[in-house]
Amino acid sequence: MTTAQEPRCWREETDAEGIVWLTLDKPDASVNTLSSPVLEELGQLVANLAIRSPRGVVLRSGKASGFVLGADVKEFTTLKTVDEARALVERGHRVLADLESLPCPTVALIEGFALGGGLELALACRYRVGVNDDRLTLGLPEVMLGIHPGFGGTVRAVRTIGPLAALDLMLTGRNIKGGKTLKIGLVDRLADSHDGALAACRELIRKNPGAHRPPFMQRLAGLALIRPLLRSKLESQVAKKVRKAHYPAPYAIIDLWVRHGGKGRDAYSAEADSIAALAATPTARNLIRVFMLQDALKSQGKGTGGTPKKVHVVGAGVMGADIAAWCAFRGLEVTLQDREQRFIDAGIARAHEFFEKRVKDAAKRAAVAARLQGDLDGSGVGDADVVLEAIIENAEAKRALYASIEPRMKAGAILATNTSSIPLDQLASGLAHPGRLVGLHFFNPVALMPLVEIIHTAATTPEAMALATAVARKIDKLPLPCHSAPGFLVNRVLVPYMQEAMYAAQDGFSFDEIDRAATDYGMPVGPVELSDMVGLDVCRHVGSIVGNALGHPVADTSALDLRIAEKKLGRKTGTGFYRWDKGRPVRDSESAAPVPGVTRRPDATSRADLQDRLMLGLINECVAVLREGLVESQDMIDAGVIFGCGFAPFRGGPLQDASTRGIKSCIDRLEELSARYGDRFKPDAGWSLLR
Repeated sequence: MTTAQEPRCWREETDAEGIVWLTLDKPDASVNTLSSPVLEELGQLVANLAIRSPRGVVLRSGKASGFVLGADVKEFTTLKTVDEARALVERGHRVLADLESLPCPTVALIEGFALGGGLELALACRYRVGVNDDRLTLGLPEVMLGIHPGFGGTVRAVRTIGPLAALDLMLTGRNIKGGKTLKIGLVDRLADSHDGALAACRELIRKNPGAHRPPFMQRLAGLALIRPLLRSKLESQVAKKVRKAHYPAPYAIIDLWVRHGGKGRDAYSAEADSIAALAATPTARNLIRVFMLQDALKSQGKGTGGTPKKVHVVGAGVMGADIAAWCAFRGLEVTLQDREQRFIDAGIARAHEFFEKRVKDAAKRAAVAARLQGDLDGSGVGDADVVLEAIIENAEAKRALYASIEPRMKAGAILATNTSSIPLDQLASGLAHPGRLVGLHFFNPVALMPLVEIIHTAATTPEAMALATAVARKIDKLPLPCHSAPGFLVNRVLVPYMQEAMYAAQDGFSFDEIDRAATDYGMPVGPVELSDMVGLDVCRHVGSIVGNALGHPVADTSALDLRIAEKKLGRKTGTGFYRWDKGRPVRDSESAAPVPGVTRRPDATSRADLQDRLMLGLINECVAVLREGLVESQDMIDAGVIFGCGFAPFRGGPLQDASTRGIKSCIDRLEELSARYGDRFKPDAGWSLLR
């Protein structure tokens, strides 16, 4: 119960027309969420409104950030039983049902986002009005947390926009933006301004038209005879992306709709039962953990580092051009330098292709493109807040570049390197101000990979770290501070994973078998395909740097070396371990067969054995990183490996997965693998540090 002493979440005002305006402004929070106190207070207000029967009710946000972000995810982490989860969901059901039952017109005024429980709250209103700007974003992304809408959304979304549109929204977790929200019926009116939205709310209450109905074909798809026929098609589409054993939530969404069609009291009850069961699964708990890890990364360096405005990128190859393009896309002024104009032209052309895909409005696209300029002479160095080097992975070449750049940099600017493997101590030699050298290690493809490793040494100043972190957040990346060491975090733990694929190939496993073992575990791609994507020459170079520096045993890389000698470098050349067609690996009889001339090792036959060789090698290296203190904590290691290389999110991260499996069980298995395959599987001394 909300007492008089507790800060109120809702403000209630009644205007001259008798319209009640309920403004949600959760105290001490930058965004609104549907926490238990918010719902309890709303329930009391709605009960009073049912008695008073005003002319109309408008729900709106007092936050500049948006309407309502969703349910309070932290509350899900406290749930211990299915019954507790169901009680939490049922409370939300009751409040939103009472809101929906008010005898007067109700309107949700949406500025910015209305996501998850926020959109479910809006759907419980008779009408929705959106302010049509770049911030308007609606969605039901609960599937990303291993659950589905739980405050009546599986029912009301179907009723409002039709089953096929609603299922697409819930199964993909994708967001709908701007004018598309009106087109599919999620909002009833779009206004160009705040004042226009207020007027639209008043007009809807005065006229009180009928609630939006989905198109006839959408309603037809929801007929009881049709729904079972669509089940297999829907499940087949989902199965192309996720497995039911790994991610049960989308399959539960389909099952709810097929059984109930988004209609009737039983549909609400079934939704509550389903989400309560899902919330108790390891998948949901781990995905919620991943969500909170993401928030922790976003909060790195919050409030420090200033506001970077200009970036100078040296190196217009794939990585340099993509980093420059992304920085310009996210609002920074960027100059791009290389040793010849033709390289700059190629880099800018690549950037413009990216802008064409990402920015559909021609005027906005021109503005984005104008923020990226070629700079053969490097005149942008002196004005840049960040000078970012993305040239070849050679320490001597990088140091020579720094010697020419550093004297021209302004005070307070940082010198950043995108090196993927070279320790910064080696690069800082000769710098007048080594404290402002940091690593900004992006991952390929830059636009899709969310993590940026922020690499530092003992000499790196706090101001340099703060500015580097601010840059990462400015361009909407997740910054992970990491001490300088060979391979840093992500590449270091990927090296044994990818090298084990070479060991397995020499033991007679086919490339297909190796990759399937990894994807069955939940990795987005297997180590062989990943090698092709990165580039076999890059893998060889980085692997040798990291492996030699750490004293790792050297795998038999003859299969790799042969392809490099033949200029078969992977996806970028069209052929590597796989043949590539339209950006996808071709899996044929060659990839399904062992490496020519290799005989299957007699004791190397088990898929589970192969899976452990790949994954426990990676996890063991994560343990070594923890022991060495290269990253702040166990949680941050998990976050880095999830967001840096796509480690199976439903497992919660490599160290979380090890804890779930059992520390002793992992150690015993590593010792068994070590006895059979060699010292590369020797358990690291850091296993005792895991919680």
